[in-house]
Amino acid sequence: MTVIGVITRGKYGHRLIETVREHSDFSIVTADLPEFVPVFIEEPDEFLEALNFDRSVFSAEIIITYSLHPDLTSAIAKLAAEAGVRSLIVPGGPSRASVPELKKISEVSGMDIEVDEICCSLEPNAFNRPFTELFGSPILKVKTKDGKITDVKVIKGAPCGSTWYMAKEIVGTEVKDAPPKAGLLIQHYPCRATRGDIGGIHESGELHKQAFIKALENEE
Repeated sequence: MTVIGVITRGKYGHRLIETVREHSDFSIVTADLPEFVPVFIEEPDEFLEALNFDRSVFSAEIIITYSLHPDLTSAIAKLAAEAGVRSLIVPGGPSRASVPELKKISEVSGMDIEVDEICCSLEPNAFNRPFTELFGSPILKVKTKDGKITDVKVIKGAPCGSTWYMAKEIVGTEVKDAPPKAGLLIQHYPCRATRGDIGGIHESGELHKQAFIKALENEE
């Protein structure tokens, strides 16, 4: 059985755990970080040690870390690489991670490290499968009748659960209105992606809109 590790911090990461448990048979191990940490952590290894950070999370093959802090994420990446973790997924984007340092860790260890602003843009590679075959960039299968959506099956969805929420809520919608409504429903879901003029939740909405268009084109 595939083991997925999830490092939570405050409210971040718990929804992913719920979604993975509901929509897969993966085993999950977790470790927690406090919500409030210093802006700059001079000795992150010692900081983690003082927290009694549960290192059993590094028994996982694939880890998603919501550390959301450049110093902590780099320290976690080093520990993961030493433990032989295959893939480290870092949500939150480059502003929450020291990308140059993570790249060095990846090059030296061979561990795949992916930094993404939103998890629904994740694509499969040789390291992060089978997690990204079920969770990441959305893939849908749609059925219609009499010009309306009658069923939406989620083949792959956002780890936060928004894709399954959209799939349920959009049934009964006119086909012509469905793709933009799919994107809108994603933005209505209480996703914790950033909200602003570009990127974040807007990118997530667009990804789902395009996934819906593709599903309609491929309807059997």
